[in-house]
Amino acid sequence: MKYFGAHVSAAGGVENAPANAHAIGATGFALFTKNQRQWVAKPLATGEIDAFREACERYGYTPAQILPHDSYLINLGHPEKEPLEKSRAAFLDEMQRCELLGLDRLNFHPGSHLQKITEQESLDRIAESINMALDRTHGVTAVIENTAGQGSNLGFRFEHLAYLIERVEDKSRVGVCIDTCHAFAAGYDLRTREACDATFAELERVVGFGYLKGMHLNDAMKILGSRVDRHTPLGEGMIGMECFRYIASDKRFDGIPLILETPDEARWSEEIAKLKAFAEEA
Repeated sequence: MKYFGAHVSAAGGVENAPANAHAIGATGFALFTKNQRQWVAKPLATGEIDAFREACERYGYTPAQILPHDSYLINLGHPEKEPLEKSRAAFLDEMQRCELLGLDRLNFHPGSHLQKITEQESLDRIAESINMALDRTHGVTAVIENTAGQGSNLGFRFEHLAYLIERVEDKSRVGVCIDTCHAFAAGYDLRTREACDATFAELERVVGFGYLKGMHLNDAMKILGSRVDRHTPLGEGMIGMECFRYIASDKRFDGIPLILETPDEARWSEEIAKLKAFAEEA
């Protein structure tokens, strides 16, 4: 079964996210468990945790359908000691929040070297950061998102993801999220069925579909290999609609959250309905 959804608002409390997802016809959703642009948030109260779990049960969302995302401020590959420690503490807090909410995965951008250390040195710091968080939590998988490779961001090559997975000690608690816009911007073609066949064959060869724990479904504003992260509505960018028809009809993408981060929230219900229709056609 396909779990199509969007990154919905948790304004007013995390317990509101399931209702917001249900309102747009989503069978999965993403959310921030705290303000994504602040380092520190007050701990989740018992009432909030209970209300979130009850709302998920009411609307039929299991942990396999939910892909929480961490703060954009976190850089687990930071070249400097103090910001790295701050990022690691914030990431651990995010993992612990997921644990309290009964969620089984946390999606995050791997990190950036900021032109101050080598890619490998930064990747090694990211892997160490993941291991540190896994050692202090239970039941939550660290889900590494591929990036567009904008600036000094790492994770734009499937080889980066594989390098990190290889260095994570508990392989049962690490995975990847593939963002279609990011992949296309990084040079992985997705414009035709043949291109999708080739790109996902490479994903299988380099990383392995067993590690795929979620996807972000976004069209891309810029050309193939641009290294620029700009999302557009499905079918209206440089990727086109065939990629999303392909994903909706392929059983390799069953059972994981398939999440829209397209820019026009008013169209999410329409885009979700279209993806569902593609899956039904298959």
